[in-house]
Amino acid sequence: MTSLDRLRLYIGGAWVPPSTSKTIPVDNPATEETIAQVPAGTAEDVDRAVTAAQAAFDGWAGRSMAERGEVLDRLHTSLAARAGDIAKTVGLELGTPLKVAKMVQAGLPLTVLRGYADLAVRPAENETIGNSLIVHEPVGVVGAITPWNYPLHQVVAKVAAALAAGCPVVLKPSELTPLVAFLLADAAEEAGVPAGVFNLVTGTGAEVGAVIAGHPGVDMVSFTGSTATGRAITHAAADRIARVALELGGKSANVILEDADLVKAVKVGVGNAFLNSGQTCTAWTRMLVHRSHYDEAVALAAKTAAGYTVGDPFDEGTRLGPLVSGTQRDRVRGFIERATARLVAGGLDAPVPGKGFFVAPTVFADVDPASELAQEEIFGPVLSIIPFEDDDHAVAIANNSRYGLAGGVWGSDERALAVAKRLRTGAVDVNGGSFNPFAPFGGYKQSGVGRELGEYGLAEFQQTKAIQR
Repeated sequence: MTSLDRLRLYIGGAWVPPSTSKTIPVDNPATEETIAQVPAGTAEDVDRAVTAAQAAFDGWAGRSMAERGEVLDRLHTSLAARAGDIAKTVGLELGTPLKVAKMVQAGLPLTVLRGYADLAVRPAENETIGNSLIVHEPVGVVGAITPWNYPLHQVVAKVAAALAAGCPVVLKPSELTPLVAFLLADAAEEAGVPAGVFNLVTGTGAEVGAVIAGHPGVDMVSFTGSTATGRAITHAAADRIARVALELGGKSANVILEDADLVKAVKVGVGNAFLNSGQTCTAWTRMLVHRSHYDEAVALAAKTAAGYTVGDPFDEGTRLGPLVSGTQRDRVRGFIERATARLVAGGLDAPVPGKGFFVAPTVFADVDPASELAQEEIFGPVLSIIPFEDDDHAVAIANNSRYGLAGGVWGSDERALAVAKRLRTGAVDVNGGSFNPFAPFGGYKQSGVGRELGEYGLAEFQQTKAIQR
């Protein structure tokens, strides 16, 4: 066993032994070595956690939102003190380069948590419609099932909003990157989060996730992950008419109009596509370029991709770390192997470290908009470049996807904004507009149901009641 091992679950405000001695290994994807073991939770463990959450509900829901905000403030202080450990832990279990891990994997969830703490302590405004007083109440016990690619941000986006709304939470983090969730549990204990308000049960999707989704004591399931799993969770929750919030896959388009700043648009676009080794649901994996600048954009994207150093996440010069697992690496390599488009950078023969789950940054040009490369979420460092003739053509290609999570548009401001409004997607960045952690986040079509972050994220965990007077 190593110092990273976490062999207990956090249930009812205490670290308790799991129901079995079975464990799940956690691997370092850069070295392929097992670095820790965590409990393989069971239905019995989920039931204990749900029972603890139910017992905590009345007391937590009965507090004012401002009182809950004070607890979140203490939680933020405790978690912020662990920022260095968070970045290091995510670097070890996911392979995110340390510079990015500090800024995104640690910095972003702390910003989101700070936002919910501040939001909760704002004075409440009474809303009336005629003779009705409108009040917002917690939905109940929340089951949060989170992914491996942003293992703390995706947790905090759910947990902080649910707690601010008055909902106790049972969390199941991904079994591939569970370690950072234990740092949150440590911080919750230190901050004095009341017993049962936050519960952590590690395990597989089949043994823990499915049980949470179908548990009669769980009033709402908030899930981030694949569309296929989201569909299964929806079916499980539907049997008891439980609320579901889903943040699922994406295949986002980056539209570069002919009057755009081409160099900036291409360089930022490549960086967006390769962030976190391409393991980002909002990644702009389809670069759409006006025909007049197409060849120049392809050459620039290939040159930019070639500048991404692949290697050890803890090496300051590394810009692209490994994929999360051997399975994910092989899946991504499969897409590259089957591609029929023109390879202009990377590929299967490009050099990568001999140890670890690495794939070279890869760029394809002349990609058919209807092909697998342009339609499937690859979740690796693979960029597809597609030409278009005019704005209408660009919009048609961009919207030709079953997903609709994010996107980008580059060009003169008014024109780019007009195109952005036509994209069937939950978020669009115009001319490199930065991500806003307080704006609503979520997707159209098969990219999800509901919204996270800010006031819209808070509302997902609330019921609305009308009191007539």
